[in-house]
Amino acid sequence: MSTIRGRLVASVTATLGAALFAFGAVLYLVQRPERFRELDARTRLQADLIAVLLLAESGSDSLPGVSRDLKDVAPVASVRSLVRALQDYVIVLSPRDTILYMSRGARDLPTEPLVNLIDLAKRRSVPPTLGSADLVARERRIPVRYYAREVRSGGVPVALVIVSAPTAGVVLTPERLLPAMLLIAPLIIGLAVLIVFVLVDRAVQPVDAIVEEVEAITDGRSLHRRLMEPRTRDELARLTDTLNAMLARLEQSFVSLRRFTADASHELKTPLTILRSGIERAITHPKAPPEVMEVLEETLVEVNRMAELVDALLTLARADEGRAPLHLEPVELKDVLSEVSETAGILGEQARVAVSVAVPERSITIAVDPSRIRQLLMNLLTNAIKYTPQGGEVAIDWEQVDGNVVLSVRDTGVGIAPGDLPHIFDRFWRADQARRRSGGRPGVGLGLAISKWIVEAHGGTIAVESRPGRGTTFTVTLPIESR
Repeated sequence: MSTIRGRLVASVTATLGAALFAFGAVLYLVQRPERFRELDARTRLQADLIAVLLLAESGSDSLPGVSRDLKDVAPVASVRSLVRALQDYVIVLSPRDTILYMSRGARDLPTEPLVNLIDLAKRRSVPPTLGSADLVARERRIPVRYYAREVRSGGVPVALVIVSAPTAGVVLTPERLLPAMLLIAPLIIGLAVLIVFVLVDRAVQPVDAIVEEVEAITDGRSLHRRLMEPRTRDELARLTDTLNAMLARLEQSFVSLRRFTADASHELKTPLTILRSGIERAITHPKAPPEVMEVLEETLVEVNRMAELVDALLTLARADEGRAPLHLEPVELKDVLSEVSETAGILGEQARVAVSVAVPERSITIAVDPSRIRQLLMNLLTNAIKYTPQGGEVAIDWEQVDGNVVLSVRDTGVGIAPGDLPHIFDRFWRADQARRRSGGRPGVGLGLAISKWIVEAHGGTIAVESRPGRGTTFTVTLPIESR
């Protein structure tokens, strides 16, 4: 079972089934000896009563092992009438093994079980014997409890009394218990499972609500939200309080980190600008030696790269804090793509990559922040050119689908490994070194993260499809009207 609800229901079902089995076993073990004691007392009483009557008819009253009360009972009936009235299997034998008296139940027995009972009693009649036996009758067994004793008068055997009672209707046997359990157990277990499922479902519903609320807090921008505390002060309330406290600590940590990033990025912009201005002024000096010029050019490249990193960090920090609002306005898609096309041609020519931009001929107005959309397209374009070998192709296409504008940036570059695709929009993440163009400088790993933020801030989506060695396609879907 993959859910707590399923595991609880399965556990309760298994426990209830085991409990029913244990109940049946205990019932069988406790009831069987008790029923045997009742049968033994009945057979002993009938045998002693017959013995008293036999001695009374023979003129003797000496019968050891019989209670005084039973000896004092007046023989109101003869042995014959008493034995015939009994329903159990009662047989009275003479010393010569002749059947003197036989009960109605014994008369109904076939010859074979009757002989078995007599032989068993004769072998174990002295001293008085109490035990169990199975009488075979017409290929079936009749389980009985029997009691056998000799009756002596003046030391001379008078008769052998055999009293046996069937246990089938009195003792709870496995053959009787098992069908009853098989009939009742499914009903009890089914009803219990239904009740447990309802109770568990009601108990787990607050947990599902907590999970849904936690899943809604997907990033650092949602940490201000808190879970609704349940009315009952139970374990779920403690869990909610713990999660809310954890969210508060996380929010404080994220706020501190964003503030530090934003402040550090802002403070770095001024010295980097001054440093870049100084290097550019030194490069233009006519008397600078060639070796110094080479070092200055390398330094300027790194300074520009650092400035780009600082700008990206500042942009993301402001976006996380909600201080990077969009300036939405009606913009012609044709104008945006035409501007990007001019820059794309220059970048493609420098990298020796064929770049094509499909510019719409008709008017399509979209409500966007034009500077951010241009930044989005340039990020994707420069990324595609960077990872496309010389002689490759990069294309920007568009189409209008169901009130949305779908922009796609496709290249014939080295592609992205399947294991890297889930991470390409993560901050400071870069693909394997084999993906970079030979001699190219690695990026800062923030361009795609910024692109994703721009798209989502406009209420759109961005997706990527790629196959190693076959190229990559980024697809951006933007609503025509602002949401």
